Amino acid sequence: MRPISRRDALLLGGLGTAATVAGGAGLWWSLASSQQPTGGTPPAQGSGLRSPPELRSADGRLQLTLDAAPGQVELGGRPAGALCYNGTVPGPTLRLRPGDELTIRLVNSLGEPTNLHVHGLHVSPQANSDNVFVAVRPGEGFDYSYRLPPDHPPGVYWYHPHHHGMVAGQIFAGLFGAIIVEDPEAMPVNRERVLLVSDTTLDSAGNIAAASFMERMAGREGELLLLNGQSIPLLTARPGERERWRIVNACVARFLRLRLDGQQLQLLGLDSGRFPDPETVNELLLAPGNRADVLLTYTAGESALQALPYDRGGMPGMMGQGRAPADGTAALAIVRVDGEPGAPPGTVTARPALEDLRSAPVAARRQIILAMGGGPGGMGGGMGGMRFTINGREYSEARTDTVVAAGSVEEWTLVNTSPMDHPFHLHVWPMQLIEDNGRVLDVVDRRDVVTVRANGRATVRIPFRDFSGRSVYHCHILDHEDLGMMGVIEVR
Repeated sequence: MRPISRRDALLLGGLGTAATVAGGAGLWWSLASSQQPTGGTPPAQGSGLRSPPELRSADGRLQLTLDAAPGQVELGGRPAGALCYNGTVPGPTLRLRPGDELTIRLVNSLGEPTNLHVHGLHVSPQANSDNVFVAVRPGEGFDYSYRLPPDHPPGVYWYHPHHHGMVAGQIFAGLFGAIIVEDPEAMPVNRERVLLVSDTTLDSAGNIAAASFMERMAGREGELLLLNGQSIPLLTARPGERERWRIVNACVARFLRLRLDGQQLQLLGLDSGRFPDPETVNELLLAPGNRADVLLTYTAGESALQALPYDRGGMPGMMGQGRAPADGTAALAIVRVDGEPGAPPGTVTARPALEDLRSAPVAARRQIILAMGGGPGGMGGGMGGMRFTINGREYSEARTDTVVAAGSVEEWTLVNTSPMDHPFHLHVWPMQLIEDNGRVLDVVDRRDVVTVRANGRATVRIPFRDFSGRSVYHCHILDHEDLGMMGVIEVR
């Protein structure tokens, strides 16, 4: 087997070989598009990128209320009836430090149950922490409390609902926001931008459109592709300035592949994984739920940040859902760099290398099979007999599918028997990607969403440390999760 080099790992992101280097400097991500997305209504000349409101911890604590409620906002330049956290889409960005306590009063002002998942955070899954089995009923509230370990990895994370059966719809309607865990020492940059990429569809009345039968089976992709809820905002900078981009793929099913010509980009890390030194990249894929931490050093000029097509596969009869059109490119933003050169921001220092689990003793090896296809039942027959399963079973909260010894390291082989990509997400405990479709990595690649390619497989190692309790693993095509492609894990 040919090992995957560090550079290959950065290009592929562990998500497959669909994307290739096209020459020139630029950052590419990956987009699964069943139709050509639009950018909505382009902004007036000079309309800048809006950042979500920010809330920062102080003295080791951040306490806030999140009100999940219907609201009138602007999405892609259009008036829209959406679901909001505290009246905005995206919701507020939460900035924390390792060791902090985060307390959130979640108020449910929706007409249906909801809850909260802090995606990627290494925190307890029990009680009122990252417990996805909690259901907050309409008109009720729930007090969440999370304690980050003192050695929690810095990086970009996010929060969103996780009430089974309603996850895709609530995120598609606007319920999501970023979490930043700060570095021990500030990174020398001129500015930082939090960039949440999402997609949605508005009906003729300006409300979030319901997904069709076929869209749910394939994984819905919206007609509007948005950056912080905006359509093609303008980002301005001076030559020589350095920015840090914290990027979240908050799409329900869309893979993101982006290109920005003419700028120097370096990758600090993906999900909770960090590289010792920034890696210059030409191409990067982000599956739904993935995040990237990127440095951008500007040169003069103007270009468009573009989302390019990515084919994530599809089932027969799905009328092209998930298949990228020949020309499905959409602009996400305009980047304009001019004026007098900015002051050099200083040198980025090396970070400690992550533990390499390839040398760790393995307590158990398991096979996790992701499948979709015809069969008896299938969501109670509600999806025409189509079943979405892990190891042959649809999700049941009452059943524990996997029991793991606390403190152990396990090796899981993730097998995809379907002709569609399935990004696999494990809550609480991050994974190290070991092998992707027979190609062995020679780098430490730590993440919490790993894409298992159509009819392919991936091998990961997982350290089940620090916390015990019940949680879940699932496909992060969130319609597939809602339709049953999720299992329950208990660490004890």
